[in-house]
Amino acid sequence: MNSPRLIAYYLPQYHPIPENDAWWGNGFTEWTNVAKAKPLFRGHYQPHIPADLGFYDLRVPEVREAQATLAREAGIEGFCYWHYWFGGKRLLERPFDEVLASGKPDFPFCLAWANASWTGIWYGAGERILQEQTYPGMEDHRAHFEALLPAFQDPRYIRVDGKPLFLIFQPMDLSADVIAFWQRLALSAGLPGIHFTGIVNNIKEAQTARQNGFKACTISRTSGRGTRLSWDRELVRHLLGNKRALEAYQKLFHKPFHVYDSRKALPYINIQPPEGMDFYPCVLPGWDNTPRAGLNGQVFLNSSPEIFREHLEEAWARVADYPPEHQIIILKSWNEWAEGNYLEPDQRFGTAFLDALKEFTQTENKDRFGI
Repeated sequence: MNSPRLIAYYLPQYHPIPENDAWWGNGFTEWTNVAKAKPLFRGHYQPHIPADLGFYDLRVPEVREAQATLAREAGIEGFCYWHYWFGGKRLLERPFDEVLASGKPDFPFCLAWANASWTGIWYGAGERILQEQTYPGMEDHRAHFEALLPAFQDPRYIRVDGKPLFLIFQPMDLSADVIAFWQRLALSAGLPGIHFTGIVNNIKEAQTARQNGFKACTISRTSGRGTRLSWDRELVRHLLGNKRALEAYQKLFHKPFHVYDSRKALPYINIQPPEGMDFYPCVLPGWDNTPRAGLNGQVFLNSSPEIFREHLEEAWARVADYPPEHQIIILKSWNEWAEGNYLEPDQRFGTAFLDALKEFTQTENKDRFGI
């Protein structure tokens, strides 16, 4: 490997599906929230408007090709498509199914199972269960594995030591028996196994995942208890204009406004996993999920390509001593526009984040090989 393995999460919610039509109105996609977003305070950058690719529809093959071209040129190894399976029911599967069936784009990929129930929490309807995750039993796990086997066998699939890389959003939901069952199914299908990677919140979850058979873990800076940033009272007071406005906000919503300064942010939440387990840093270009969550969201101000580049270098230092195939850095994300973490060009920065990524990968090649 000439540089770290950069793998970017990829959200497929950019085409309508019947379920979203029923829940949120006809034609709903991620762009619905992106386009209606408003600034919530002075200096708040909203809405985020796409540039080069526009408000695309992922049912269009040319869009997927253009995304892969941009990612490849920036040094990204592949996309990690979010995958949804609920006791045999799949959601948002069309873009990836078409990638798999067509062989295009010819760009590496892996899958991340978003195995949480779908609720309305990020859309102002926190008590609403949209699609429940039930785990009906081993036969369902068998059916799930068989549905994914064509992807695992595809030559484009990203592997670690020959094993398909498969991420799990809530690894605590899967017992050691379930992981062992999937591994037996993989061996029976002629695979050398599966490189299970859990998205954890803390070291305790990493330890449990390791005991259950996971070989690696990663963690997101914005994931609940993993957030180690304190609320910046003076920053919020400045943004809302004055002390009276701040106090009125707190009285109304009974909690502080979650605004942080990206210049003070950790490059990634770091944990030391148990022996025999990899840790893959997760680096964000930015974060602002107020298009989904409104005043319940979190905002990281002052995100920039320069800060992103610095965080990439720190993440690379974290994995540089791993064997080459294990030198993985997770990018969150390629296209999660309603959470403000995306690498695709927008009308504020253009291609600057992709340019920073390209410069980073090219610099690492030169530094390591003297080219």
